[in-house]
Amino acid sequence: MKRYIIIGNGVAGTTAAENIRKLDQEGTIIILSNEDLSFYYRIRLNEYLSGDLKEEDLLAKKAGWYKEHKIDLRLQSPVVSGDPQKKVVVAKDNEEFSYDTVLIATGSHSFIPPITGSETNGVFAIRSIQDCREITGWAKKVEDVVLIGGGLLGLEAGNALLRLGLKVTVVEFFPRLLPRQLDVDGAKRLQAIMEGMGFSFRLGAKTQEITGDNLVTGVSLEGGESLSAQMVIISAGVRPNMELAQPLGLETDKGIKVDERLRTNQPDIYAAGDVAEFRGMPYGIWPAAMEQGKTVGTNMAGGDSVYKGTTMANTLKVVGVDLASAGEIDAEGKFDSKMVRDEKIYKKIVLDNNLIIGCIMLGDKKGFNQITQMMSEKRDVREIKDQLKAEGFDLGA
Repeated sequence: MKRYIIIGNGVAGTTAAENIRKLDQEGTIIILSNEDLSFYYRIRLNEYLSGDLKEEDLLAKKAGWYKEHKIDLRLQSPVVSGDPQKKVVVAKDNEEFSYDTVLIATGSHSFIPPITGSETNGVFAIRSIQDCREITGWAKKVEDVVLIGGGLLGLEAGNALLRLGLKVTVVEFFPRLLPRQLDVDGAKRLQAIMEGMGFSFRLGAKTQEITGDNLVTGVSLEGGESLSAQMVIISAGVRPNMELAQPLGLETDKGIKVDERLRTNQPDIYAAGDVAEFRGMPYGIWPAAMEQGKTVGTNMAGGDSVYKGTTMANTLKVVGVDLASAGEIDAEGKFDSKMVRDEKIYKKIVLDNNLIIGCIMLGDKKGFNQITQMMSEKRDVREIKDQLKAEGFDLGA
């Protein structure tokens, strides 16, 4: 009977376990997680922060699902080491787990830039339910919050804190919000919407120091401005959790390197999700982690599935506003673009030689699935180029 160990219970690890079980009804599947909750919707943490959701409502998979699929979920069991020759991984308290095949799906952690004062009490990052528990507790005794970084989770956290009655100022190094998802025009529209909700912004600004001896009192910007704050949330992106790469002898660069079957350089060791680097790219998005989870689960159980990459597409709700973006957003205006825009909606399709290479949809994402499908298929759209704009990119979605 085959023994599968999965390290990490996010979308990649959980999807892998589900797909292993489809092919192997008898094998032992153990998921080792450092968290104290089963698989939950990280993107909905802002609703927990605002008080709209309880912890149990965040759960994507509850205890009954694991029992039904004969999956042994071990919470609060962080893996600290391993030995690829002995085919074991070691969790806390030196508990050893032997494996026939193992998946590293350890996800990522918040990146904390080297800012003076980032260790001060009242400074938080937001990545996990535990982060949100701590922020919720601290928020009860503050009035002013500074968000350093305009990342998605940070903006959503800011929206939740606004709704709790706090004053929120965003300090963003880039000259626009969400630079990976929005061009200049789209970002201006989102900024205007958010200012109408109560957000304040300092764009193109760099944090010099977080002030306060023991407790946060403010944020000093380069150029001399000081912002009052009793809480600071840093939302400056994420980095893969690669602590197991060295003890397991895994090749790394930006993440743990994998091939098209999600295999690492070590026999019977796979990687997927935020921690995995495929063809030089750690994706860091939910759809990629889910696709990789399906592929790697199939392969671990003896099937043959090939991962070909994921279109970099994000379908989000930013402070309650629909946002979808994919591929080349063409912030520099180098390519031909078709646009539809009014006060509430901004939609843009980027074209190169009659191929769609990217799109942005803010305020209305009708047609997004068809657009991304055309991108994946590299479909020639010369016949429908003008029709796309005339129909507002709504192709019957």
